[in-house]
Amino acid sequence: MKPLNKVLINNDTNLNPIWIMRQAGRYLPEFREIRKQNPDFINLCLNDNLASEITLQPLKRFDLDAAIIFSDILMLPYGLGQKVAFEKNFGPKLGELNLNEVIKIDEIDFVQKIHRIYKAIKKVSTSNILKEKNTIGFVGAPWTLLVYMINQQSPKKNLKKDFFKDEFLINRILLIIEKFLKIHIKNQIDYGANIIQIFDSWAGLLDEKDLPNYVYAPTLNLVNYVKSLKVPVICFPREIKNYKEFCNIVKPDAISIDYNVDPKKILDDIKIPVQGGLDPKILLTDYVNLKKEALKYLEIFKNHPYIFNLGHGILPDTNPEMVKNLIKIVKNY
Repeated sequence: MKPLNKVLINNDTNLNPIWIMRQAGRYLPEFREIRKQNPDFINLCLNDNLASEITLQPLKRFDLDAAIIFSDILMLPYGLGQKVAFEKNFGPKLGELNLNEVIKIDEIDFVQKIHRIYKAIKKVSTSNILKEKNTIGFVGAPWTLLVYMINQQSPKKNLKKDFFKDEFLINRILLIIEKFLKIHIKNQIDYGANIIQIFDSWAGLLDEKDLPNYVYAPTLNLVNYVKSLKVPVICFPREIKNYKEFCNIVKPDAISIDYNVDPKKILDDIKIPVQGGLDPKILLTDYVNLKKEALKYLEIFKNHPYIFNLGHGILPDTNPEMVKNLIKIVKNY
């Protein structure tokens, strides 16, 4: 059985497998070389040779237990015909959302636009490096994708003032997102992903009263769908206040926690496997501090099924040597 499955399916507490959010990417010099030659991010995600090579780069360097496909949650709106571009020092910019156009998209159009992601997953999952390791596919949660599609950019500051004004539009788009997320998930699994992670990066923007409509119900539908395909599913509802309620309602196979959360409280509240938590900024400090902080999580979860990870994506300024140190600390624990 592959390492993450031991934790996710068997609730094994005798090991702490490790992978790192955004492990395939910006902090690795070999990735930056490829990126220099390929400035268009979307095209890079759709180049199955390069995307699979990038996915495997960290596995060639480090003793990680899983690969996560090099892709992006915004490949979904892209597949639905919305313009998506990534601007340096700004982030994603999306074009106008035309519901009449989106409604015309069928499964064949959608898959044709992004099928090379699946080809990349196939190359990764059948590579010798991953014989004993997991291949993670992923999607954005419906709420987070809705935010990008309507807001047309990252809502770091806030949502558009009139974000919620057109309830018909919002509900219609949520249904479309859910339909195509299921197609996207099924294809990733068919091509070799054996775990799915659902990233709800903007769950923390909502008031408690809005979580049932926008986070719990749509994410639960996806979780049940992934489970029906006999594959474990991990949820990362970043910056929500009530992880216990989320787990009780959505029932993922594991919950990924962000670095603002008290891990001791998580231990008291949550029975399912836990993933993550370490602040990515710790990797920018020194070995002594890294060891202290990593051991804190390993100690707290020592009798609880736990997958080691960060509480958010690895930062671009991270020294690969520190990643190597972190993996050693976890493996030697």
